[in-house]
Amino acid sequence: MPIATPEKYAEMLDAAKAGGYAFPAINVSSSQTLNAALKGFADAGSDGIIQVSTGGAEYLSGPSVKDMVTGSVAFAAYAAEVAKNYPVNIALHTDHCPQDKLDGFVRPLLEISRERVQRGEAPLFQSHMWDGSAVPLEENLSIAAELLERCIEAKIILEIEVGVVGGEEDGIENAINDKLYSTREDAIATARALGHGERGYYMTALTFGNVHGVYKPGNVKLRPSVLKDAQEAVVGEFGLEPGSKPFHLVFHGGSGSSAEEIAEAVDYGVVKMNVDTDTQYAFTRPVAEHMLRNYDGVLKVDGEVGNKKQYDPRAWGKAAEAGMAARVVEACENLRSAGRALA
Repeated sequence: MPIATPEKYAEMLDAAKAGGYAFPAINVSSSQTLNAALKGFADAGSDGIIQVSTGGAEYLSGPSVKDMVTGSVAFAAYAAEVAKNYPVNIALHTDHCPQDKLDGFVRPLLEISRERVQRGEAPLFQSHMWDGSAVPLEENLSIAAELLERCIEAKIILEIEVGVVGGEEDGIENAINDKLYSTREDAIATARALGHGERGYYMTALTFGNVHGVYKPGNVKLRPSVLKDAQEAVVGEFGLEPGSKPFHLVFHGGSGSSAEEIAEAVDYGVVKMNVDTDTQYAFTRPVAEHMLRNYDGVLKVDGEVGNKKQYDPRAWGKAAEAGMAARVVEACENLRSAGRALA
C-alpha cells in the first residue's frame, strides 16, 4: 500500500486505542533496516510506524555529509516507493528531537510538508516528535503549542514527551531516578496547554520509569499505573466521559520490557511503542554469525582470495534483514497489532 495518508494514520491510532493494541515504531538507519521493518510488519499482518532519529537521519544522508534534513527527505522518498509493495499501512515518523536540533530537523521538515500540502500532495512524514524532556514543563508545552499549530497546517501529528526517559540515545544520557515518572499534574498541564483532542491531534509520551537501551532485570522499575492515573486525572479535571482515554500515549524505551508490562501500558492507552535496541541486535546478530562461520571466505586469509559469495554484502545482509524482521513480528505480537491491518 502507499504510505498512510494523514486520515489513515489517524484512523490507525484511533483503532489501536479503541481496540486495545499498539503499533511498534521501528527505528531504521538504512535501506536494509527499512526493508526489514517492512517485511516484519507484512509478515505479522500489522500496520506500523517506521521512524528515524536525528542520528539515523544524519547517517542516511551519508556519513561524511551528516545533514538531518537531506537524510530524512531521502528516507521518506525511498520508503514511499518500496512500501507500495507491502499489504499493510505504514506511517513515517521522526524520533526524539531536542530543542537545539529543532531548527535543523523538525522545523525545516514541517515547512517541506506544509508546501507539499499546499500543492495538494501528501506530507513528507506523518508525525514528528518534539522532545522537550530536558527543559522546564512550561517551556516544553509552549514550544509544543507552537509546533502543534504548524503540524496542523501540514496535516501532521505531533508527538511530545512529558517527563524524562532514562538511559542513552543518540549521545544524550539521562539518569535513572524519580524524575522518570510523570505526575497527574503534568498530565493536566499538558491537556490545558494542548487540549484533549479538540484543538488538534497529538500523541503524548508520559514517562513511567522508561529507559532507552536494555538493562539487567531489577534495574528498571516500570510503573504503567502512572498512565492510568494520568488519563483519569484529565478526565476528572475537564469533565470528560468517565473511563475514556483522552491521551494517545507513547511508550519510549520499550526494548527489554516484559510482555506483562507492555500489555498493561497498552491497556491504559498506549498506541505506539518505540523499538530500537532489540531490533539493532536482531539485525547485527546474524551478521556476526555469518562472519564467524565464514571467516576464511569473508577474509583473504594467508594470501588467498576469499569467497566472493560470502563477502557479498547481500549474503549477510539478507540474513540480517530476516533476523530483524522476525523481531518486528515479535513486537507486533506483544503489542497485539498482529493480524489487525486496516484495509
